[in-house]
Amino acid sequence: GDRVLATAILDRVLHHAITINIRGHSYRLKEKLKAGLVRLEETATTT
Repeated sequence: GDRVLATAILDRVLHHAITINIRGHSYRLKEKLKAGLVRLEETATTT
């Protein structure tokens, strides 16, 4: 299915790549928090 195909594509693309795991909130989320458009409790389930 789609999951198998997506895994194969990512495996092919990332074979010789260096991956970086970035932790923490994104700049977009920080701006939304500042503007009061989203609450931190709401983001806990989505991130």
